[in-house]
Amino acid sequence: MSTNPGTELRIDGFADIRINTPAVERRAATLPARRSLKKDHQAAWLLNAIRCIDLTTLAGDDTEDRVARLCAKARQPVAPDLLQAMGVEGLTTGAVCVYPTMVGAAKRALGNSGIPVASVATGFPAGLMPLDLRLAEIRYALDQGADEIDIVITRAYVLRGEWSALYDELRAMREACGPARMKAILATGDLKSLENVAKASHVAMQAGSDWIKTSTGKEGVNATLPVSLVMCRAIRDYRDQTGHTVGFKPAGGLRTAKDAISWQVMMHEELGRDWLSPDLFRIGASSLLGDIERQISHHVTGRYAAAHRQAIA
Repeated sequence: MSTNPGTELRIDGFADIRINTPAVERRAATLPARRSLKKDHQAAWLLNAIRCIDLTTLAGDDTEDRVARLCAKARQPVAPDLLQAMGVEGLTTGAVCVYPTMVGAAKRALGNSGIPVASVATGFPAGLMPLDLRLAEIRYALDQGADEIDIVITRAYVLRGEWSALYDELRAMREACGPARMKAILATGDLKSLENVAKASHVAMQAGSDWIKTSTGKEGVNATLPVSLVMCRAIRDYRDQTGHTVGFKPAGGLRTAKDAISWQVMMHEELGRDWLSPDLFRIGASSLLGDIERQISHHVTGRYAAAHRQAIA
């Protein structure tokens, strides 16, 4: 999967965007009912969701031991006996996501598993730091071995419609990321309108973001289906205009197996089958994995496992 090279800033391509919010909400409300997934089909979609999860710990009390435990879960996200009963081998999560100071610990814990390490950077979650320090944080994470960088934008640029400033900031971050793939966190809960979400999505992609991501998980409102729908359609428009594909990552608020299926249905309906792979779709979550494993356990055994029988994600 090659990186998105971006384009020059083309404000005329999105300046006149208008969003019919009630229509978006109606469309989003129908998505969970678009496909009736039962038994083996439901289990298959849940297994696919696991391989698209960025298993995440972004807590103030993170330690190397906690990160090592998270990485062990990423390498073996579902109990081996359950996978064996389903005839599945080699299942891992899509990546592990940590703070820059924990990247080294994650790389050591993951060894040669092939699981990428993603690092948040640029003053996560608020991003209210001087740009040179934010770029230095990207470089630090890369020096520690990060494969992917999740950056945060200056929300004020969006709220004031300062698209050139936002583009320049993102372009500098893209250059600092070098060969690493960059996910631009738009913090959509702070952007006030779906029009702002759409416009910020276009600027992020034009600046070279490889994924656009809904939230830090720290806002009052995180990933929602209506916001995700608007971002997916921006991705589709960008692909049609440039030929470049960009991934999507919802984060924050996805907690149940039902959520995992609803977002995958949206990706399939709006963007197509290619966006059901970890190259183009990631879910930022940790607790979500626990409920998916619970549903898989029920699929295999016919009963729900007690909480103490499932390793904490």
